[in-house]
Amino acid sequence: MADDSQLEQIEGEIRDHFRALANGFQKLDKIKDPNRQSKQLEELTGKMRECKRLIKEYDREIKDAESGNPPDVNKELNEKKQSMIKELNSYVALRKTYTSSLGNKRVELFDMGAGSSDLAAEDNVQMASKMSNQELIHAGTKAMDETDQAIENSKKVVEQTIEVGAQTAVTLKGQTEQMGRVVNELDTIHFSIKKASQLVKEIGRQVATDKCIMLFLFLIVCGVIAIIIVKIVNPNNKNIRDIPGLAPPAPTSRRLLSVQALGAY
Repeated sequence: MADDSQLEQIEGEIRDHFRALANGFQKLDKIKDPNRQSKQLEELTGKMRECKRLIKEYDREIKDAESGNPPDVNKELNEKKQSMIKELNSYVALRKTYTSSLGNKRVELFDMGAGSSDLAAEDNVQMASKMSNQELIHAGTKAMDETDQAIENSKKVVEQTIEVGAQTAVTLKGQTEQMGRVVNELDTIHFSIKKASQLVKEIGRQVATDKCIMLFLFLIVCGVIAIIIVKIVNPNNKNIRDIPGLAPPAPTSRRLLSVQALGAY
């Protein structure tokens, strides 16, 4: 048989904390100062922690005496425990509402979700103890199927990530090679431009030299043409008589006299 006095004592303490929580939230509605509201919420959070601890202790006492209690007594005790958990969760939700409205980060967050999860896990154990073997096998198979499906989805995500990474690496490699080719082409173009500049300078110098030579030849031709024109216009001009090829021919009579004189000797 369960220790009724111990269970009643724990249940009484839990009920006292619940009454204190109800009164505390009623007072919280009347407080206008945010700092006082935060302090009141911290006190209520402490009471909820204590309630969680007491409910766990109450659950342990039920489990310890479960084998010696009649089924109807165990059922009644579990229903009380579920009722206390439900009431505690309602205060937790109410506290979260006040915390959200206040937006006060100084209030320490009371993670009742973990506590509720612990109690829910213990409830699942109680439910599992009442299930048949076939139901347990079905539930286990379903859980394993869900786990396998989650693992397969994770594998697909990993494979897709690896494939995307490989494609990205190939793309980056191709872009790197293309950039290398562009740099080489730019170097070639720069060298070609440099050589072309040098060639243009050399051509310019050669053209300048050729122009000078052509100008000099042109002046010579012009001079010769001018002398020929002057000779034609004025054949007796003494200034051009001594120029080879342009002097007028000697008279014929003078040449004959010279020949005769030489014959006489």
